[in-house]
Amino acid sequence: MEAIKKKMQMLKLDKENALDRAEQAEAEQKQAEERSKQLEDELAAMQKKLKGTEDELDKYSEALKDAQEKLELAEKKAADVRRFEPPRPPRRPLPSRSLGSGPGPP
Repeated sequence: MEAIKKKMQMLKLDKENALDRAEQAEAEQKQAEERSKQLEDELAAMQKKLKGTEDELDKYSEALKDAQEKLELAEKKAADVRRFEPPRPPRRPLPSRSLGSGPGPP
């Protein structure tokens, strides 16, 4: 009879330990799920930010391409104008005026 009581106490203790471990596992699972949700939210925000940055990069890349094309066209036009423009006569040097020499105003 004593052995049965002892066995019953051990089974009861095992049950209580198992319940404690189950509660702890459930609490850890809940924390893990909350952390997972938080990380998923962060990931979604980062993906949205990345999409915006990629769109901005595309916009500026296109603007750069347009500006480069305009620059090339302007350089070609300038080269054509220089090629067909008659040469300019040489510039005459301006007469030098020296201060303090020669007759001054009356």
